[in-house]
Amino acid sequence: MLHPNTKHEKTKIDEYIAKGYTSNYQMYDGKLKDLASDKLFKPNQIKIIKEYRYEGMSNPDDLSILYILETEDGNKGTLLMPYGPTANDEMAWFMKDVSLLDKKKADNRNI
Repeated sequence: MLHPNTKHEKTKIDEYIAKGYTSNYQMYDGKLKDLASDKLFKPNQIKIIKEYRYEGMSNPDDLSILYILETEDGNKGTLLMPYGPTANDEMAWFMKDVSLLDKKKADNRNI
């Protein structure tokens, strides 16, 4: 069992599941797919609520980002994405587009 203060992806995922972020996503045909509903989302349909970066405990090259996401239809969930040497390029570019769109929306609201 993990210590409550452990800096581990699973700890944060469980924390957000308890808050209602129950959907899981993966890349499919250039879009983000909700694994439960099979719905597909484009970058402009997704908002990044929070992100956490992790470094592997035994291997510092084992890097990942945990995204806490909401979709335009109210879906809430998590996406764990490897980055660094093990990155999924398609997913990285997709999430960069989501992030840039989020920033543009915030800039337009003068936040």
